[in-house]
Amino acid sequence: MVDAYGGLSPEMKRFVSGLTAVHDIARVFADRLGKSADDLRAKYPMQEHPVVRTHPETGRNLIYVNTAFTSHILGLSKKESDWLLAHLYEQAAVPERQCRFRWAPGSIAFWDNRACQHYAASDYFPARRIMERVTIAGDKPFFRN
Repeated sequence: MVDAYGGLSPEMKRFVSGLTAVHDIARVFADRLGKSADDLRAKYPMQEHPVVRTHPETGRNLIYVNTAFTSHILGLSKKESDWLLAHLYEQAAVPERQCRFRWAPGSIAFWDNRACQHYAASDYFPARRIMERVTIAGDKPFFRN
């Protein structure tokens, strides 16, 4: 997502830097877990994060919104927010910004959720994918110009 941010025009970078987006786990997981959105939000409240965040180790800025969790951008109308989010989501869809991991027996994949997006393609049927997920407790996202 560093490259995605780098691909924005200078004016767009200025516009989105400093904006805040709302992230809502219920957008994806309420239905999948068979819970109401309100019940899920009671345990995992919606969060506000910068639209552009600074990676705490590299110091590089990157786009920090995604189709799964980002519901809207604060301070913009719904139409403006929807348009801007769609534009930012498209940046992750550029093939040159993607890595396709080819699973093989014994494979291990590790990525930094602070700087990339993950999309699990369900293209392995009839094989089964057995997975264990580990999440490292991290920092609070921030933006530094």
